[in-house]
Amino acid sequence: MKKFLLLILICSAQNIFSQSDEGRPYISDAERAAFEENQIYNTAGIEVKPEFPGGQEALEHFLKDNFKNAEKDLKGKVYATFIVERNGSLSDIKILRDLGYGTGAEAIRVLKKSPNWIPGKLKNKTVRVLYALPIVVN
Repeated sequence: MKKFLLLILICSAQNIFSQSDEGRPYISDAERAAFEENQIYNTAGIEVKPEFPGGQEALEHFLKDNFKNAEKDLKGKVYATFIVERNGSLSDIKILRDLGYGTGAEAIRVLKKSPNWIPGKLKNKTVRVLYALPIVVN
């Protein structure tokens, strides 16, 4: 009998304190579509990843040709993240870690100079994708 009363008490408490849809604003289909349009995906969660025109080899060649390093003896990696937009342009470029001596600013300059990428796709629609890129400096 005690177990039965305890079960009823737990169920009633759960029912009383559960969340309801009352008071929440209705989200229209247009608002939902606008939200999905602006959503940023990770490269792990999409079907077709964004790609530099010409592939990884062309990206390495582009970075090697355009990245100017003032310190000739400086070696290492600059880690950058950016968003590949639906039209292939790059936005929200951020440097996570650099080597100092202006390497972060130079990486941002080179990425802004980059041609439009081939955008990522999810369910056959182009989407915005957050991309992380290590840039080798040597």
